[in-house]
Amino acid sequence: MKLYFLLAFIAITSIAQSQPQVPQDYFQKPLDIPLVLAGTFGELRANHFHSGLDIKTQQRQGLEVKAAAPGYVSRIKIQHYGYGKALYIQHPNGYTTVYGHLQRFSPEIEAYVKKQQYANESYEIELFPEEGQLAVDMGELVAYSGNTGGSGGPHLHFEIRDGSQRPMNPQLFGIEIQDHRRPIIDGLFVYPEGEGSHVNNSAERQKIRLIPLQDGSFTTEKINACGKIGFGVATVDQLDMAPNKNGVYKIEANLNGDNVFQLNFDRFSFAETRRLNQLIDYEYYTSHRDRVQKLFVDENNPLSLYANVQSEGRLNIQDSLNYNYTIKIQDFAGNESVIRIPIQGKFSDNIQPKQLEETEYFVQVDQPFSTEQNGIDVYIPKNSLYQDTYLDISFQGDTIHFHEDNTAIQNNITIGFDVSKYEAAEKEKMFIAKLGYRGRPSYSSTYKKGDRFTTGVRTFGDYTLASDTKAPWINPVNFSNGQWISNNSTLKVKISDDLSGIQSYRATVNGKFILMEYEYKNNTLTYDFSDGAVTDTENNFKLVVTDNVGNTATYEAKFFRK
Repeated sequence: MKLYFLLAFIAITSIAQSQPQVPQDYFQKPLDIPLVLAGTFGELRANHFHSGLDIKTQQRQGLEVKAAAPGYVSRIKIQHYGYGKALYIQHPNGYTTVYGHLQRFSPEIEAYVKKQQYANESYEIELFPEEGQLAVDMGELVAYSGNTGGSGGPHLHFEIRDGSQRPMNPQLFGIEIQDHRRPIIDGLFVYPEGEGSHVNNSAERQKIRLIPLQDGSFTTEKINACGKIGFGVATVDQLDMAPNKNGVYKIEANLNGDNVFQLNFDRFSFAETRRLNQLIDYEYYTSHRDRVQKLFVDENNPLSLYANVQSEGRLNIQDSLNYNYTIKIQDFAGNESVIRIPIQGKFSDNIQPKQLEETEYFVQVDQPFSTEQNGIDVYIPKNSLYQDTYLDISFQGDTIHFHEDNTAIQNNITIGFDVSKYEAAEKEKMFIAKLGYRGRPSYSSTYKKGDRFTTGVRTFGDYTLASDTKAPWINPVNFSNGQWISNNSTLKVKISDDLSGIQSYRATVNGKFILMEYEYKNNTLTYDFSDGAVTDTENNFKLVVTDNVGNTATYEAKFFRK
């Protein structure tokens, strides 16, 4: 019995020591409801790790958001995309809490923000209040939950950041989430990684069939392999009271009982978050939309999420030897899923080689690369790709086929177009576009200087020159010209653009700027009469909307209010 308690104590101590030492009773939950998650910390998203907890708000907006600890509002950022309306609170212990996708702020903060928005005549704004200007107590109302920015539904995005502004897992601080379900394993993969390496007579990546056991764990049929190999796993977690497929907390791999790899979602920096594309099998993701986490570390991968990595996580399988490889996947509550993989070292001289398509365009990671044809040029700075790669590039007219989107890009690559053959009036309406589904062009931020257009890209694909000659579209929603709207609390207008996209808008009443909030998800501009900017009975409303190439639409109407 004494031995049992000693072993239990050692196990608990080991887990505690593997996590950052943080205060446990300092932060309270930001909502006065049971916490149910739509997203976990470190969850794998498009080109980034999720930096906080997405807390469900019972499919509603307007829930009171409370300060998780005492401090002061250090930053307020409002943008059309991203976090939408976001609030940052600096705490005396050095940590920062972040609250995103807000509907609105508390009255004092809202008044401060509106004043600055009107002074700048801009809905999008970033503010840095002085220390003490907007002080808050623990549990004090600071905002109301919403669905602004890049939110897929009403929820609160909540973060805790350390003194270096690195997001940390809020559950480390005692924020409790109910979870009694073990992680789900969707797939297991094996990768021959070295020259001459092979698995089951093949040098190609293979999906391994999982065999479920009665205790909830998995095993596989014996794998015949030789040389350096690595494994990858597709896995998600489901928490209590929610169907969402969330990220797991920890993945550990052991070879013959020795720990050879560990991945912990405790903390990361925003500077490394795009390196998610090195963690996953990006090629597999682009074709199957399933993220396989590689349990080995590629060259030049600086992710800080790894721990206890031996030999980059790769196994050196020798002929005639037997190995037992075990993968343990945990959620934060400690629920665990296990895969046990028997490996037989078996050399084969009859293997299916890995298919490699060689082209005339070979890019080395540590060297810059450039090419030009048909008045189109490409420049790839060094370290923009993750590994040396043959690229499929072809030119036809004003279009470049720039490889397939099955290779990840870390840093911006520049594509340039010579537009000297076009008239000045034509160039004004032209832009660089990426060709998407069925060849539809979408705007790629275009820098114009004389006869040269350039754009920075982070995805491969087809790029071309496109032209937009149509002005944006404007349509009033809850009023019409000459109407009395005394009972309206808001003024709503729909705006859209069919090609290059909305670049800016400006609304006035009787020649004075009014603040209209843009919700891109439903193309709606909304003015709230409660801000007090409209005080006259007879009012002349004017809205000017401009797209990304300068086409402008103007809508004017008269309305009356008592």
